[in-house]
Amino acid sequence: MVASDDDRRPRPDLRLVPDAHYPDWEAVYDDNVTWMYRMIFGRVGNQADAEDLTSEVFVAAMRPLRLTASIPEVRAYLRATARTVLAAHWRATLGTEITTVEDLPATDFGPAAPSTAPQRVAALLDALPDNYRRVLELRFLQGCSVRETASTLGVSVANAKVLQHRALRLAAQISERALP
Repeated sequence: MVASDDDRRPRPDLRLVPDAHYPDWEAVYDDNVTWMYRMIFGRVGNQADAEDLTSEVFVAAMRPLRLTASIPEVRAYLRATARTVLAAHWRATLGTEITTVEDLPATDFGPAAPSTAPQRVAALLDALPDNYRRVLELRFLQGCSVRETASTLGVSVANAKVLQHRALRLAAQISERALP
């Protein structure tokens, strides 16, 4: 039987997915941790948060993820999990509801692109009143504890917490107004 031209043409709705899969959880982590960390760091601009959120993604993905899934399926699942983890992080950090998180790139496995986060943070901090800017600089840029921040500012720990909360709320409002 001779195949017709129609039988030899590839079907546009089908795609080839490699059959390779990871041998164990350590291999999943080792192969994906670098690009995951870079991607999250590019969105949060903070090493400590990026490390915590990267760990959170892997912990959240471990239970439902099957080791029998192909490598591209595992990466797609990790990207979807990262979207959820980032949305929860921004909701908790900014105190505002996040309804969408931009889709994460499917092939973010190369060197990280330069981040614009430092410039965005500087512009946002410049828009805040001095006391709010100072509390956020101490807490998030210098990594001071609430107690250290309170001592530096000469206020009580409770007052430092209130200042931080108000500063984050105002920063979220300013950020929302800056978006087109």
